[in-house]
Amino acid sequence: MFVRAASLCISLGCGAAFSQFPEFSQQYIQRLGGAVDELAIVVRDFDASAKAEGLSRDQALEQLVGTGFLERRRADMIRSFDRYEKLSSDLFHLETANQFQRVFQLSRFTDRDIARRAWAVFVPAVPLSMAGISFALAGFAAAMLSIIAARRFWRAARAPS
Repeated sequence: MFVRAASLCISLGCGAAFSQFPEFSQQYIQRLGGAVDELAIVVRDFDASAKAEGLSRDQALEQLVGTGFLERRRADMIRSFDRYEKLSSDLFHLETANQFQRVFQLSRFTDRDIARRAWAVFVPAVPLSMAGISFALAGFAAAMLSIIAARRFWRAARAPS
């Protein structure tokens, strides 16, 4: 009796946890969009300054040498360009995926700063959307199936040979 009650509680907990994915992913995407917008400003400003001097981005970066500060600034800009490209790509793929497809895009949820900030303000909500209910049912089913499989394995391991 206890095992069944514990199994049900664990499965309900997993269902509740899974049901939060659509809302968390939405908040992550909103923060990701804000980060991309801010990086786009930096990229456009740098490119405009380079163009005003008749330089390409690469040529302008090549001129950021000679002092420790300039070389650090060059490294900062290269990181900003790389981050802008990565986050822009992630944003495109996440925005074009629906709530169910986003679970297959987990590799796009990798920016730790954005995830940390999204998690810091995340408030679990009752999943009244079809996606939230579907994820809740998937989490519940996954937990129940895992528990059933574990119990069968445990019984088979304990059975006399």
